[in-house]
Amino acid sequence: MGHREDLLEGAKRCLLEKGFARTTARDIVRESGTNLASIGYHYGSKDTLLAEAYISIVEGISDHFDGEGQSLTGTEPGSLERFHEVWKNIIGTMRTPGSPWHLSMEVVAMGDKLPGVRDHLAKAQREGARGIIPMLMGGLEEDVPEADVDTLGKFYMTLMMGLIAQWTFDPETATDAGELTEGLRRVMEAMGGKVPPATLEESS
Repeated sequence: MGHREDLLEGAKRCLLEKGFARTTARDIVRESGTNLASIGYHYGSKDTLLAEAYISIVEGISDHFDGEGQSLTGTEPGSLERFHEVWKNIIGTMRTPGSPWHLSMEVVAMGDKLPGVRDHLAKAQREGARGIIPMLMGGLEEDVPEADVDTLGKFYMTLMMGLIAQWTFDPETATDAGELTEGLRRVMEAMGGKVPPATLEESS
């Protein structure tokens, strides 16, 4: 590996051990066997490097969202069964001891102190919203319309952040996939299968 890759791997290890706020540039250099100048040359800043490292960690976790391509083949896209299957897989990554999802909560809680990280990850979150839609609704990521990213994608990311918060705060009472799916089923049942036209606008 070159210095760029070494820095990324070193930053990932530092994040998992220390989190964003406690990781220094010297920590990364020591862990990666590189030098301080390499951070600026390859990533521009420590915050950008940490953000890229976190995105890389999340991408590794997200391989499990669809059962690594195995467990979704028997469920219909857009169905409650598919909804349950995907969220079961996602929540499974939150149950793992030492799950890195707590890093998301650190950015939420300390965003003002980590502006470079926060701004970089805010942009990446949109692509996360785009990527989760095909898992639940079928199709290809590259074909997802921007309007779907702004509606379905944001809806799913809102569920994601809520679950991360619950599983970080109190795993014993956090929502599981069965409860989440039953909640959605009850909402659908209360609507009587009627879907109103999409005319709602922002009220604030």
